[in-house]
Order: sequence, then structure tokens, then C-alpha cells
Amino acid sequence: MPTAASADPDPAATATPGTRPPSAAQGQSGQDAVRIEGLHKSFGTLEVLKGVSLTAKQGDVVAIIGGSGSGKSTMLRCINFLETPSAGKIVIDGEEIEMRADGSPANRRQIERIRTRLAMVFQSFNLWTHRTLLENVIEVPIHVLKVPRAEAIAQARTLLQRVGLANKEDSFPAFLSGGQQQRAAIARALAVDPSVMLFDEPTSALDPELVGEVLTVIRDLAAEGRTMLLVTHEMRFAREVADHVVYLYQGQIEEQGPPAEVFGNPKSDRLRQFLQSVS
Repeated sequence: MPTAASADPDPAATATPGTRPPSAAQGQSGQDAVRIEGLHKSFGTLEVLKGVSLTAKQGDVVAIIGGSGSGKSTMLRCINFLETPSAGKIVIDGEEIEMRADGSPANRRQIERIRTRLAMVFQSFNLWTHRTLLENVIEVPIHVLKVPRAEAIAQARTLLQRVGLANKEDSFPAFLSGGQQQRAAIARALAVDPSVMLFDEPTSALDPELVGEVLTVIRDLAAEGRTMLLVTHEMRFAREVADHVVYLYQGQIEEQGPPAEVFGNPKSDRLRQFLQSVS
């Protein structure tokens, strides 16, 4: 899948100083958490997204599936403007992001504020390698959201315990397994108390025996009513956890619907072929 030349950003750069994001629990069920309309994204002459539209309501888990190069990760990165859309509309918690005609953000401060409502978990963990797990989790709350240090540490320890890493708070990422690093990345994402979580193939970089421990954490978050958009190749997991499944093919939504319909009775020949190829 095409990517921008820039690397994934420092997580501290995606939140506004002194601003606490609204809690996931503050959203009212039934309200739109994320809505995108007619989203386009091109890299030079290559059009990766060709007018994608979808909605995730508060508490929804939306699984996004499709083959390599279908635009899944690009769509997630456009939602929080890690990639600049070429055109379209993006609405987060009812607030439309101001965009110029070319898709670039018209209000940088609005983007910074919107990002405090979003947390992204990347394929490659993106932990600070020179910091312990505890330091990774407290960095943004202390230095960006201005949470008192004692409060941030207490919260971080609670989150590390929640993802099964209570005894690893003083460990550095290099001394952890891939599954442990990804669970730590999820704890760091939760530390900003996001209203929406974006997961970009969170298990794709893991050895098969480590996938289950990360999926267990994500499953628990879904059970809490967290709003999540999840790009995944784990079809069984998507079927069990998602409320809605979107199948992308060559930058367009080929089919979408409840998991039982998408997986159990696919209408598209392309979707049927895709499901056969990953089964």
C-alpha cells in the first residue's frame, strides 16, 4: 500500500497542550462518532481512495477488511490527518473538519484539538525505544495534556495492569516480545482517554503465537463499548467482535454490512473470492 514519505508521527504531536480529550464513555449511544463522505486520496497519479463513505456510531466496532493495496490503512490515516485527503468530508463527534479545496486542513488548531479525541495503534508499535513502558504511557498525559505527574503515573500503572504488563513498567521495549510491545502501545493510546480508537492492522507484525494476547485486549475494549475502527486480516476475530464490516477493493467500498451477512452471505464475487483466499 502506498504511504507518505514521512514516518508515523511522534504520538505527543497529535494532542493539544493542556486539553483533555472527552472520555469514550461521554459519547451518547446512537450518535455519530466518525463520519466520512466521499473521501479521496491520491499519491501523485495513483488514486488510492475513490470516494469512500462510512459512519461509525458511538460504541461501534467497525472492521475494515480487504487485500493489500485496497486503501484500508490510508483511510485510517486520513481520518486523523496523518495523510492529507485529496477531497471529501470528515466529521468527528459531530464536528466537521475544515478543509480547503485540495483537502488540506484549513484550521491547524482544529486538527490538533480533533486529534485529542482519536488514538491510533500502529502496525509497528511506535514506542519510544529509549523510554521504559511507564515512561511511554505517561509522556503525552504529562507533557501535552498537562496531567499532574502523580496522577499520570497512577493511571499508567492501572492501564499497564489492564493489558497484562503490570510487572513490566520499568522494562524497555527492546526487551519485550512483539505482543507485549503492542499491548503497551494500546495502553499508551488509552492514556489520553480517546473517544475513538483507530487500529491499523495491530497484529500484522506479530508472530502467530503472540496474536491472541493482543486480540484479547482489543476484545475487552470492544466489550466496554469503545468506538473502534479496526483494519485487520483476522477474519474470525472481525466476525466475532465487529458490529459492522467494510470490505474495500481498489479504493472503494465493494460491500459492507453486519458480520453475519458479510461473512455468511457475501453478495460480491470479489468479496467471496477474498474470503476464500484468507480462509
